[in-house]
Amino acid sequence: MKYTVEANEKSTVKITMTFDKAEWDAANTKAYEQTRGRFFVNGFRKGKAPKHVIELNYGKGVFYEDALNNLYGDHYYDIIEKEKDNFTAVGQPELSVGDISENGATLIAVTPVKPDVKLGAYKGINIEKVEYNVKDEDVDAELKRLQERNSRLVEVTDRAAENGDTATIDFSGSVNGEKFEGGTSENYPLVLGSGSFIPGFEEQVVGMKTGEEKDVKVKFPDDYQAEELKGKDAVFAVKLNKIEKKELPEVNDEFIKDAAGAESVDAYKKETRERLEKQAKEKGDAETENNIVKAITETAETEIPEAMIENQIDIMVRNAEYRLGMQYGGIKLADYLKYMGTTMEDFRKGYRAQAEETVKSQLVIDKIIREENIKAEDAEIEAKLEEFAKSAGKSLEDYKKDVSDSQREYIANDIVINKLFDFLKANNNMTAKAEEKKPAAKKTTAKKSAAKSAEEKSGEEKPAAKKTAAKKPAAKKEEEKAE
Repeated sequence: MKYTVEANEKSTVKITMTFDKAEWDAANTKAYEQTRGRFFVNGFRKGKAPKHVIELNYGKGVFYEDALNNLYGDHYYDIIEKEKDNFTAVGQPELSVGDISENGATLIAVTPVKPDVKLGAYKGINIEKVEYNVKDEDVDAELKRLQERNSRLVEVTDRAAENGDTATIDFSGSVNGEKFEGGTSENYPLVLGSGSFIPGFEEQVVGMKTGEEKDVKVKFPDDYQAEELKGKDAVFAVKLNKIEKKELPEVNDEFIKDAAGAESVDAYKKETRERLEKQAKEKGDAETENNIVKAITETAETEIPEAMIENQIDIMVRNAEYRLGMQYGGIKLADYLKYMGTTMEDFRKGYRAQAEETVKSQLVIDKIIREENIKAEDAEIEAKLEEFAKSAGKSLEDYKKDVSDSQREYIANDIVINKLFDFLKANNNMTAKAEEKKPAAKKTTAKKSAAKSAEEKSGEEKPAAKKTAAKKPAAKKEEEKAE
């Protein structure tokens, strides 16, 4: 077999495999031996007819397709391995047949390959550095949350319901005098002021007393998820069965020991500040690295093969399906799409722009690593292994016995990515931005469906640059999946 490789359009290579008569005859004979049981010829038991008899009855080219498939499997991946220093396949090829006759055959594979990248500026540019500061009120908020988690509900009988109370209610809703699906419940615990019901509902329960009954008049929002209720006036017959208020424990050393395991309130605050500062640094670093990736990717040029984009979309769809299953009781993606009235095709389209951005950033980062010759030295890998060994309470020698080649490669890639970002931070103008506090979004609609909430979450996720472009070698990860 002889082959040639030539550059092709849209980040592909054209591999032309030429098989002479002897190779072609052998491939057809092999195909005959594999498939002769499929053919029935008068005068012969099934699977016993000679090759030339089957060809007379079914046509000379009856074995060509299977012969070509065998030749492809026998030779294509060997060629990919031989040419790995010249290009990297990132997807399955499009196959076509060139010349074909009794005297030989030509098989053509157009293979998507990892594209080259023309880097723009990646040194000496202005990049926003994100920093988050931990304040005393942040620590106090954590202490408040600890109180909340250890609070208890105490029944109230001597006053009307107030915001913050849990009101246990029966309710039955109707529109134009007719009840609607999902509008009736008994002994429903509603936290007043939580905004979990439609606007105006909770405000009218405030002031009610235990045992009191009342008609609550509201209007469904124009963007309400149930089409038949959008913008409709509704009346809920409400009965208040019980009022409970939240009772918070007193903050003292005894409470802290029991609830958090710290020695004292001061010790808890110190530990909490250290934890929050670590989280703040990690968050700031991740956002800074995203800013770096965005800045260096914007001016880079490359032609991304469709296969790489589709592979990345596959990853995103699998992640979305996993999140749905974990967050909403095992809901299947197919059921979610049906519920939302959309198709898999449209769902995938929603990820396309993000997939292109992710793949491009991976390619750019991989190119810079090669341009700057950034590597993980053996001593650096050993230092990391020693660090992990200490954490596991083992000697380095014992720990290394359980470390696989893939784990060692993962550690090396992590070191490379950390060195890359250290290099990029040192060689660009990192300008700190003042921290801005964003107000929490106010809830306005009642009882959002699980699937609706999942859609909002699945569409908004953008991993940090460090996790997107690295941790596994960017291009390598895609190549492995493709091949």
